[in-house]
Amino acid sequence: MTDSPLITGSTADWLADLALRGLIGTARRLPYAARVRMMGLALAHGIAPLAGYRKRAETHLALIYPQMPVAERRALAHACCDNFGRTLIENYSWRDFATRLADTMPKGPGLAALQQAAADRRPVIFATGHFGNHEAPRQVLTRLGYDIGGLYRPMQNAFFNAHYARTMTSWGGPVFEQGRQGTMGFVRHLRGGGMGTLLFDVAAKGPAIPFLGQPAHTATSIAEIALRTDALVIPYFGVRQADGLSFEIVLDGPVTPDSPQAMMQEITQALERQIARHPAQWFWVHRRWKPRQDG
Repeated sequence: MTDSPLITGSTADWLADLALRGLIGTARRLPYAARVRMMGLALAHGIAPLAGYRKRAETHLALIYPQMPVAERRALAHACCDNFGRTLIENYSWRDFATRLADTMPKGPGLAALQQAAADRRPVIFATGHFGNHEAPRQVLTRLGYDIGGLYRPMQNAFFNAHYARTMTSWGGPVFEQGRQGTMGFVRHLRGGGMGTLLFDVAAKGPAIPFLGQPAHTATSIAEIALRTDALVIPYFGVRQADGLSFEIVLDGPVTPDSPQAMMQEITQALERQIARHPAQWFWVHRRWKPRQDG
Protein backbone atom coordinates (compact mmCIF):
# COMPACT_ATOMS: atom_id res chain seq x y z
CA MET A 1 0.00 0.00 0.00
CA THR A 2 2.98 2.28 0.41
CA ASP A 3 5.93 2.97 -1.87
CA SER A 4 8.54 1.69 0.55
CA PRO A 5 8.63 -0.14 3.90
CA LEU A 6 10.93 2.62 5.14
CA ILE A 7 8.22 5.29 4.91
CA THR A 8 6.77 6.22 8.29
CA GLY A 9 3.92 8.49 9.25
CA SER A 10 0.65 8.68 11.13
CA THR A 11 -2.42 6.62 10.34
CA ALA A 12 -4.18 9.83 9.34
CA ASP A 13 -1.40 10.61 6.85
CA TRP A 14 -1.62 7.09 5.44
CA LEU A 15 -5.41 7.32 5.05
CA ALA A 16 -5.21 10.77 3.48
CA ASP A 17 -2.62 9.52 1.01
CA LEU A 18 -4.73 6.45 0.22
CA ALA A 19 -7.74 8.65 -0.54
CA LEU A 20 -5.69 11.03 -2.67
CA ARG A 21 -4.09 8.17 -4.61
CA GLY A 22 -7.55 6.81 -5.31
CA LEU A 23 -8.78 10.18 -6.53
CA ILE A 24 -5.72 10.72 -8.74
CA GLY A 25 -5.96 7.18 -10.11
CA THR A 26 -9.65 7.64 -10.95
CA ALA A 27 -9.01 11.00 -12.59
CA ARG A 28 -6.19 9.64 -14.74
CA ARG A 29 -8.56 7.15 -16.36
CA LEU A 30 -10.49 10.07 -17.88
CA PRO A 31 -9.59 12.02 -21.02
CA TYR A 32 -7.18 14.84 -20.17
CA ALA A 33 -9.61 17.80 -20.25
CA ALA A 34 -12.22 15.88 -18.24
CA ARG A 35 -9.71 14.79 -15.58
CA VAL A 36 -8.45 18.36 -15.10
CA ARG A 37 -11.99 19.68 -14.69
CA MET A 38 -12.90 16.79 -12.37
CA MET A 39 -9.95 17.43 -10.05
CA GLY A 40 -10.78 21.12 -9.91
CA LEU A 41 -14.34 20.29 -8.88
CA ALA A 42 -13.22 17.58 -6.42
CA LEU A 43 -10.85 19.94 -4.62
CA ALA A 44 -13.18 22.93 -4.62
CA HIS A 45 -16.38 21.11 -3.58
CA GLY A 46 -15.11 18.13 -1.59
CA ILE A 47 -11.55 18.06 -0.29
CA ALA A 48 -11.01 21.79 0.30
CA PRO A 49 -14.05 22.30 2.59
CA LEU A 50 -13.33 19.10 4.54
CA ALA A 51 -9.59 19.80 4.92
CA GLY A 52 -10.13 23.42 5.88
CA TYR A 53 -8.39 24.77 2.78
CA ARG A 54 -11.31 26.90 1.67
CA LYS A 55 -11.76 28.44 5.12
CA ARG A 56 -8.02 29.19 5.28
CA ALA A 57 -8.14 30.81 1.84
CA GLU A 58 -11.08 32.98 2.93
CA THR A 59 -9.20 34.01 6.10
CA HIS A 60 -6.17 35.08 4.08
CA LEU A 61 -8.31 36.93 1.55
CA ALA A 62 -9.98 38.80 4.43
CA LEU A 63 -6.53 39.77 5.76
CA ILE A 64 -5.40 41.18 2.42
CA TYR A 65 -8.71 42.50 1.07
CA PRO A 66 -10.72 43.53 4.16
CA GLN A 67 -12.97 45.82 2.11
CA MET A 68 -13.89 43.10 -0.39
CA PRO A 69 -17.49 41.81 -0.03
CA VAL A 70 -17.68 38.44 1.71
CA ALA A 71 -19.39 36.82 -1.28
CA GLU A 72 -16.55 37.88 -3.56
CA ARG A 73 -13.95 36.49 -1.16
CA ARG A 74 -15.83 33.19 -1.03
CA ALA A 75 -15.93 33.03 -4.82
CA LEU A 76 -12.18 33.70 -4.99
CA ALA A 77 -11.47 31.03 -2.38
CA HIS A 78 -13.56 28.54 -4.35
CA ALA A 79 -11.75 29.40 -7.59
CA CYS A 80 -8.39 29.12 -5.82
CA CYS A 81 -9.21 25.57 -4.69
CA ASP A 82 -10.38 24.68 -8.19
CA ASN A 83 -7.02 25.87 -9.56
CA PHE A 84 -5.23 23.86 -6.84
CA GLY A 85 -6.96 20.66 -7.97
CA ARG A 86 -6.30 21.33 -11.64
CA THR A 87 -2.63 22.01 -10.95
CA LEU A 88 -2.26 18.81 -8.95
CA ILE A 89 -3.58 16.51 -11.68
CA GLU A 90 -1.80 18.42 -14.45
CA ASN A 91 1.51 17.78 -12.75
CA TYR A 92 0.67 14.11 -12.21
CA SER A 93 -0.25 13.94 -15.91
CA TRP A 94 2.97 15.57 -17.06
CA ARG A 95 3.13 13.83 -20.45
CA ASP A 96 -0.42 14.89 -21.34
CA PHE A 97 0.28 18.31 -19.85
CA ALA A 98 3.27 18.67 -22.19
CA THR A 99 1.08 17.72 -25.14
CA ARG A 100 -1.48 20.32 -24.12
CA LEU A 101 1.28 22.96 -24.04
CA ALA A 102 2.88 21.84 -27.32
CA ASP A 103 1.93 25.02 -29.20
CA THR A 104 2.43 27.44 -26.31
CA MET A 105 5.31 29.91 -26.66
CA PRO A 106 6.79 32.00 -23.86
CA LYS A 107 6.75 35.76 -23.98
CA GLY A 108 7.96 38.73 -21.98
CA PRO A 109 11.10 40.83 -21.51
CA GLY A 110 12.99 37.98 -19.88
CA LEU A 111 12.98 35.84 -23.02
CA ALA A 112 15.82 37.66 -24.78
CA ALA A 113 17.86 37.65 -21.57
CA LEU A 114 17.33 33.89 -21.24
CA GLN A 115 18.46 33.27 -24.80
CA GLN A 116 21.63 35.33 -24.22
CA ALA A 117 22.37 33.54 -20.94
CA ALA A 118 22.00 30.16 -22.66
CA ALA A 119 24.38 31.26 -25.42
CA ASP A 120 26.90 32.41 -22.80
CA ARG A 121 26.43 29.28 -20.64
CA ARG A 122 25.51 31.55 -17.77
CA PRO A 123 23.46 29.98 -14.94
CA VAL A 124 19.80 30.97 -14.71
CA ILE A 125 17.47 30.75 -11.71
CA PHE A 126 13.78 31.00 -12.52
CA ALA A 127 11.96 32.46 -9.50
CA THR A 128 8.28 31.72 -9.22
CA GLY A 129 5.42 31.19 -6.80
CA HIS A 130 2.45 28.91 -6.28
CA PHE A 131 0.44 30.71 -8.91
CA GLY A 132 -1.50 29.39 -11.91
CA ASN A 133 0.54 26.27 -12.56
CA HIS A 134 4.17 26.85 -11.59
CA GLU A 135 5.31 23.86 -13.68
CA ALA A 136 3.81 25.16 -16.94
CA PRO A 137 6.79 27.46 -17.74
CA ARG A 138 9.28 24.64 -17.09
CA GLN A 139 7.28 22.36 -19.38
CA VAL A 140 7.30 24.90 -22.22
CA LEU A 141 10.96 25.89 -21.87
CA THR A 142 12.00 22.22 -21.62
CA ARG A 143 10.23 21.59 -24.93
CA LEU A 144 12.24 24.45 -26.44
CA GLY A 145 15.50 22.78 -25.43
CA TYR A 146 16.31 24.36 -22.07
CA ASP A 147 17.45 21.84 -19.44
CA ILE A 148 15.78 23.14 -16.28
CA GLY A 149 16.20 21.50 -12.90
CA GLY A 150 14.93 22.64 -9.55
CA LEU A 151 14.95 22.49 -5.78
CA TYR A 152 11.70 21.27 -4.24
CA ARG A 153 10.31 21.29 -0.73
CA PRO A 154 9.17 17.81 0.37
CA MET A 155 5.55 17.41 1.46
CA GLN A 156 4.86 16.96 5.18
CA ASN A 157 2.93 13.76 4.47
CA ALA A 158 5.76 11.26 3.83
CA PHE A 159 3.44 8.77 2.11
CA PHE A 160 2.24 11.40 -0.36
CA ASN A 161 5.75 12.79 -0.80
CA ALA A 162 7.07 9.41 -2.00
CA HIS A 163 5.05 9.55 -5.23
CA TYR A 164 5.00 13.36 -5.44
CA ALA A 165 8.81 13.33 -5.53
CA ARG A 166 8.81 10.81 -8.38
CA THR A 167 6.50 13.08 -10.35
CA MET A 168 8.77 16.08 -9.74
CA THR A 169 11.92 14.26 -10.83
CA SER A 170 10.61 12.17 -13.74
CA TRP A 171 11.15 14.78 -16.45
CA GLY A 172 13.27 17.86 -17.20
CA GLY A 173 16.62 18.61 -15.61
CA PRO A 174 17.88 17.37 -12.22
CA VAL A 175 15.55 18.15 -9.32
CA PHE A 176 16.93 18.21 -5.78
CA GLU A 177 15.15 17.87 -2.45
CA GLN A 178 15.45 20.93 -0.22
CA GLY A 179 18.13 20.54 2.44
CA ARG A 180 21.90 20.85 2.75
CA GLN A 181 22.76 18.09 0.27
CA GLY A 182 20.06 19.09 -2.18
CA THR A 183 21.12 22.73 -2.12
CA MET A 184 24.75 21.75 -2.74
CA GLY A 185 23.68 19.64 -5.71
CA PHE A 186 21.56 22.48 -7.07
CA VAL A 187 24.48 24.94 -6.75
CA ARG A 188 26.80 22.51 -8.56
CA HIS A 189 24.22 22.22 -11.34
CA LEU A 190 24.14 26.01 -11.70
CA ARG A 191 27.90 26.40 -11.63
CA GLY A 192 28.06 24.07 -14.62
CA GLY A 193 25.98 26.57 -16.57
CA GLY A 194 22.70 24.94 -15.60
CA MET A 195 19.23 26.36 -15.08
CA GLY A 196 16.79 25.72 -12.26
CA THR A 197 13.49 26.78 -10.74
CA LEU A 198 12.89 27.88 -7.16
CA LEU A 199 9.57 28.75 -5.51
CA PHE A 200 9.83 31.40 -2.81
CA ASP A 201 6.29 32.16 -1.60
CA VAL A 202 6.09 29.99 1.52
CA ALA A 203 6.69 30.92 5.15
CA ALA A 204 10.41 30.48 5.90
CA LYS A 205 13.29 31.85 7.91
CA GLY A 206 14.26 35.22 6.54
CA PRO A 207 13.44 38.91 6.63
CA ALA A 208 9.85 40.13 6.81
CA ILE A 209 9.27 41.41 3.28
CA PRO A 210 5.96 43.11 2.45
CA PHE A 211 3.74 40.80 0.42
CA LEU A 212 0.30 42.05 -0.60
CA GLY A 213 0.58 44.71 2.09
CA GLN A 214 1.44 42.40 4.99
CA PRO A 215 4.90 41.38 6.29
CA ALA A 216 5.83 37.85 5.21
CA HIS A 217 9.01 36.10 6.29
CA THR A 218 10.81 35.17 3.10
CA ALA A 219 13.81 32.95 2.41
CA THR A 220 16.61 34.78 0.61
CA SER A 221 18.02 31.58 -0.92
CA ILE A 222 17.32 32.57 -4.52
CA ALA A 223 19.26 35.81 -4.21
CA GLU A 224 22.10 34.31 -2.18
CA ILE A 225 22.62 31.43 -4.61
CA ALA A 226 22.42 33.78 -7.58
CA LEU A 227 25.06 36.09 -6.12
CA ARG A 228 27.36 33.12 -5.35
CA THR A 229 27.05 31.62 -8.83
CA ASP A 230 26.60 34.77 -10.97
CA ALA A 231 23.24 33.38 -12.04
CA LEU A 232 20.69 35.47 -13.88
CA VAL A 233 17.38 35.57 -11.96
CA ILE A 234 14.24 35.64 -14.09
CA PRO A 235 10.75 35.60 -12.50
CA TYR A 236 8.41 33.47 -14.60
CA PHE A 237 4.77 32.44 -14.36
CA GLY A 238 2.27 30.05 -15.91
CA VAL A 239 -0.97 32.02 -16.10
CA ARG A 240 -4.08 29.87 -16.49
CA GLN A 241 -6.39 31.05 -19.24
CA ALA A 242 -10.17 31.39 -19.27
CA ASP A 243 -10.72 27.87 -20.65
CA GLY A 244 -9.12 26.45 -17.49
CA LEU A 245 -6.73 24.29 -19.52
CA SER A 246 -4.42 26.58 -21.49
CA PHE A 247 -1.62 28.82 -20.22
CA GLU A 248 0.21 32.01 -21.00
CA ILE A 249 3.91 31.72 -20.13
CA VAL A 250 5.36 35.01 -18.96
CA LEU A 251 9.07 35.72 -18.38
CA ASP A 252 9.67 38.99 -16.55
CA GLY A 253 12.85 40.98 -16.99
CA PRO A 254 15.91 39.87 -14.98
CA VAL A 255 16.15 40.86 -11.32
CA THR A 256 18.73 43.55 -10.56
CA PRO A 257 21.74 42.16 -8.61
CA ASP A 258 21.63 43.82 -5.19
CA SER A 259 21.40 42.83 -1.55
CA PRO A 260 19.51 39.55 -1.01
CA GLN A 261 16.62 41.36 0.65
CA ALA A 262 16.30 43.91 -2.18
CA MET A 263 16.36 41.14 -4.76
CA MET A 264 13.66 39.17 -2.94
CA GLN A 265 11.56 42.31 -2.72
CA GLU A 266 11.80 42.70 -6.50
CA ILE A 267 10.85 39.05 -7.02
CA THR A 268 7.94 39.43 -4.59
CA GLN A 269 6.69 42.46 -6.51
CA ALA A 270 6.72 40.43 -9.74
CA LEU A 271 4.41 37.87 -8.12
CA GLU A 272 2.21 40.62 -6.67
CA ARG A 273 1.65 42.01 -10.17
CA GLN A 274 0.39 38.65 -11.36
CA ILE A 275 -1.89 38.26 -8.34
CA ALA A 276 -3.33 41.73 -8.95
CA ARG A 277 -4.33 40.60 -12.46
CA HIS A 278 -5.50 37.09 -11.50
CA PRO A 279 -6.16 36.91 -7.73
CA ALA A 280 -7.85 33.50 -7.86
CA GLN A 281 -4.73 31.86 -9.28
CA TRP A 282 -2.50 32.29 -6.22
CA PHE A 283 -2.60 29.48 -3.64
CA TRP A 284 -4.36 31.33 -0.81
CA VAL A 285 -4.45 28.02 1.07
CA HIS A 286 -0.78 28.46 2.05
CA ARG A 287 0.00 29.81 5.52
CA ARG A 288 2.08 32.59 3.99
CA TRP A 289 1.82 35.04 6.88
CA LYS A 290 2.74 32.68 9.71
CA PRO A 291 4.96 34.07 12.50
CA ARG A 292 8.64 33.45 11.92
CA GLN A 293 9.74 29.90 12.69
CA ASP A 294 13.27 29.73 14.13
CA GLY A 295 13.29 26.02 14.89
